[in-house]
Amino acid sequence: MMHVVLAAVLLQAPAPPPPVALTLDLGFVNSSGNSDVTTFNLGQKLSFTTLNWVFTQTAKALYGETDGSPDAESYEAALRADRVIKERVSIFGLLTYYRDPFAGLSSRFSEGLGFAWRALRATRDTLRVETSLSMYQERNTADVEKSFGGIRGALSYKHLLGEKAFFTQLLEGAFNLKDSEDLRVNSETALTAPISQQISLKASYVVRYDRQPELDFEDTDRIFTTGVQIVFD
Repeated sequence: MMHVVLAAVLLQAPAPPPPVALTLDLGFVNSSGNSDVTTFNLGQKLSFTTLNWVFTQTAKALYGETDGSPDAESYEAALRADRVIKERVSIFGLLTYYRDPFAGLSSRFSEGLGFAWRALRATRDTLRVETSLSMYQERNTADVEKSFGGIRGALSYKHLLGEKAFFTQLLEGAFNLKDSEDLRVNSETALTAPISQQISLKASYVVRYDRQPELDFEDTDRIFTTGVQIVFD
C-alpha cells in the first residue's frame, strides 16, 4: 500500500525544470496597398538552473510604423539571480532596463534585492509572490534625469489548461519612496496553446499605468500581441 501511495505522489509532483531552457516569442504583421503598416514583437528568455540557484536573462522589443513613420517602440531587458533558501522561499537580485520613447521615457535602469514566496504549488496552479527594494535611474525624452529608491511588489499566477496549454497573469507595482504620488502598475495576461512539441501560439495583453506620466503623455498604455512561441530545452 505504501508503494502505491508513493507512486501516486510522484506522478502528481511537477517535473523539475530543465537545467538550461531558451524561449523565443515572435510576432510580425505587414500590410501594403491602401495602408502601409509594419509591426513586430520579439521576446526572449534564457534560464539556467543549478543546485539552489536559478539565473534568468530576458529581453523584449516592440516596434511599429505606419506609412514609414514609427508609431510604437519599446525595449526592455532584465538579469535575475534567485537563490532558494527553503522549499518555497528564495531571495533574488534583479537588474532591469526599459525604454519607451512614445511614453516620453528615454531610459529607466533599476537594481533591486528582494525575496519571493511560492504561495501555491498545485498540480495545475502556481502562485508566486515577491517584493524587493530597488534603486531607479530615469531619463525622459527631454533629457531630464532623476533617481530614487522604490519598493516593487509582484504576483505571478499560472494555470495549466492541458498538458502544455496554460494561462498566466502577472501583476506588478512599483512605488517611489521619494514621492508617494509616483506609482506604476503593470499587468500582463497571456494564453499559450501548443501546436507541436516545441512550438505554441501565444496571445498576450499588457497594460502599463503611470500615475505621473511625462508631460503631454497619457497615463496608460495597452498592448495586445499575438505570435509564435518556440521553446528549446
